[in-house]
Amino acid sequence: MHDLTLVFDLDGTLVDTAPDLIAAANHALTGFGLAPVAGGLLRPWIGYGARRMLVESLREQGSEWPEPEVDRLLERFLAFYERNIAAKSRPFPGAVAALEKFRGAGARLAVCTNKREVLSRELLAALDLGHLFDALAGRDTFPVSKPHPDHLIGSIRRAGGEPDRAIMIGDTHVDVETARAASVPVIACTFGYSETPVRTLGADAVIDHFDELEPAILALRPSRQPLALD
Repeated sequence: MHDLTLVFDLDGTLVDTAPDLIAAANHALTGFGLAPVAGGLLRPWIGYGARRMLVESLREQGSEWPEPEVDRLLERFLAFYERNIAAKSRPFPGAVAALEKFRGAGARLAVCTNKREVLSRELLAALDLGHLFDALAGRDTFPVSKPHPDHLIGSIRRAGGEPDRAIMIGDTHVDVETARAASVPVIACTFGYSETPVRTLGADAVIDHFDELEPAILALRPSRQPLALD
C-alpha cells in the first residue's frame, strides 16, 4: 500500500449525510413559504452540491428563481446545515475500519468532494475522521471542481501522491467521470446517492459494502504495488 493514494468522495461514499442535507434543504424551502420536498427526490442531487439541490427542489415545485434569490435560499440552507452538520450523519458501515487499515498499511488518504471545504472539514471533525486524511479538497478549494479532472489530480498531489499511483472511490457518475478524465482507476459504491444504477456507470469495480473495498483495491493496484496489506 505504500505510495498508493486513495481518494474518497465524501457525501454518499464515506458518510451518509442525506438526512442532514435534506433537513437543511427543507428548512430553507419552508422558510421562504415553499413546501418541503421528499428526501427520495433530493438524494440524487447531493453529489452536485447544495446549490444544485436547492435548484432541483425548486424545479420539483415548478419554480425557477433568479440567481440572487437562489443565493438567499442557499444562505439559509448553509446557516442551518452548519449548525446541524452531524445531527444524523454517520460514516457508512465499515468505512472507519477500512480507512484505519489502509492508513496503517501506508496508503495516503484524501477526500475530493463537491461540498465546500470548510463544511467538509467541520463534518469530518464532528465525526472524528479528520485525522485519517492527508488532504481534503472541496468544491471551492481549486478554481475547478468535479467532474473536472484537476479537482482529483489536485487532491492527490495535496496528499503527496501521484495520479498514476492513485485510486478514486465514489458513488455517482460525477466521480466516475472525474476519475476517467484524470486517467485514475475508480471504484463505485452502490450504497450512495447515484440517480442511475451504479453498475451501469462504467467504474473499474463496484462494491456493496466497505468490507469489499480491500480486494477491489488490490485488484486495481497500480504496478509495483505490494500484493497484500501488511
